[in-house]
Amino acid sequence: MQRWNGWGDETIHASIPPQAEMLLKEWVGKGTPLPDYPLEKFLKQVPETRLRDHPLISTDPKVRLDHAHGQSLPDWVAIRSGMIQRFPDGVAFPPDLEGLGDIVAFAEKHKFVVIPYGGGTSVVGHLSVPEGDRPVLSLSLERLGRLTHLDSHSLLATFEAGVRGPQLEAELRPKGFTLGHYPQSFEYASLGGWVVTRSSGQQSSHYGRIEDLFAGGEMITPKGILRIPPFPASAAGPDLRHLVMGSEGRLGILSKAIVRISPLPQRDDVHGVFFPSWEDATNALRSAAKERLPFSMIRLSNPTETMTNLTLAGHEREVGLLRRYLRLRRIPDESACMCLVGFTGSRGMVRTARGEAFSVFRRHKGVSVGKTMGEAWKKNRFHAPYLRNTLWDRGYAVDTLETAVTWENVTTTMAAVEEAVRNALAPWNEEVHVFTHLSHVYPTGSSLYTSYVFRLADTPEETLERWRSLKGAASQAILRSGGTISHQHGVGTDHVPYLEAEKGEVGMNALKQIFTHFDPDGRMNPGKLIGDK
Repeated sequence: MQRWNGWGDETIHASIPPQAEMLLKEWVGKGTPLPDYPLEKFLKQVPETRLRDHPLISTDPKVRLDHAHGQSLPDWVAIRSGMIQRFPDGVAFPPDLEGLGDIVAFAEKHKFVVIPYGGGTSVVGHLSVPEGDRPVLSLSLERLGRLTHLDSHSLLATFEAGVRGPQLEAELRPKGFTLGHYPQSFEYASLGGWVVTRSSGQQSSHYGRIEDLFAGGEMITPKGILRIPPFPASAAGPDLRHLVMGSEGRLGILSKAIVRISPLPQRDDVHGVFFPSWEDATNALRSAAKERLPFSMIRLSNPTETMTNLTLAGHEREVGLLRRYLRLRRIPDESACMCLVGFTGSRGMVRTARGEAFSVFRRHKGVSVGKTMGEAWKKNRFHAPYLRNTLWDRGYAVDTLETAVTWENVTTTMAAVEEAVRNALAPWNEEVHVFTHLSHVYPTGSSLYTSYVFRLADTPEETLERWRSLKGAASQAILRSGGTISHQHGVGTDHVPYLEAEKGEVGMNALKQIFTHFDPDGRMNPGKLIGDK
């Protein structure tokens, strides 16, 4: 059973070792848990529906509450404190593609606002219900998860767009294939959601980001069906796939997605490497990326994240032995940087890639610590979001933000963002624990993924105000550093104010014209991506 006011399966709980809890109090102060708003009270706040009856639309208050939010920090504050002000008037559950077409036509006839709902995992406000007098329909794709065609010769698979990560892999793996797309939200996120937010998986260096995997499909728009054939390549003008990818529901509903799949690999290994300093580590990763070594993933933690992760791991005896070994290898505790590097493919390819990569790492003072840490990461890689539940229950909020910059700006951007976050709560005399890792590495640059923890305020309104200060300061630092406002989370509502700095006036006008062409009445997920006046 999925939590109604938190992340994930309600039977799964993430524990925090006593040492980590003690350090958290030292870093930001003692948290004060706040009472959760009762579900029963929430259900009484859901207003009467403004929709016309339809057999595929539920107006049940609990269903409408569940589809009124995503997983952003403002969503969390609202759901935990009873501050959700707007609810969809109903939630549609089409059982098949024909039913989906009927629902879209019904919404078009009665001029409903439509918000596509995949897995509900958005962390930047994609699912927020807009203000206004128009009825709002949340269109859930959760029953549209079928594999409809598999072309094993061309390595193409066609899925209904509501398929979630585990179901997708469960369809492909018995047949000897994988999509290989593993964002942290893999267990709940949908294929359609990945496409329309330009998602990136943890092993995208091997399998590709979603723009590499999305070959074509169909989107139902207010102007008709947009069909994109899965050509291996084409020079026939601009690629319409790139209108669909990153469109965040503004064009219509992605109904079918054709994806490029891969044979299951013989090996899928993740090794641990430690570097004595951030400079040594980033030089090593830049060299490995520049030489286009065939690793499947690289995740490099800065010293603060390294220390945080080792503390959260518990296992004090094992961690103590690791630290002593690293000191013998001239890796100081205070500047050590932990790196996880993955190799995926045939046995021979993995062996060769590992040898070449470790040769580069040794030139930059890297010390291998084997596969133990990598295996632990693989086992728990989708469980990190559960820490949000645990920390909240102890009086702390945790959030993340991310960007991507060229190599010359990686270190300065990280420092600028962390400093902005660290100082953002000075008006409240509050401390923030902040740390960063590189999660995706490219020949020309890298992503930066920053996490931060701060104490909940006495009121939800003040907690939100603190978050706005943190988010705004970090976003401005990203813009000043020349980074993208999002590498993998998308725009939603949280990043709308910063998009024009990246796209420019001409680019923003082009986007508005495209959305107006497909959706003249502005009913498809309004307020997201470009905002609406």
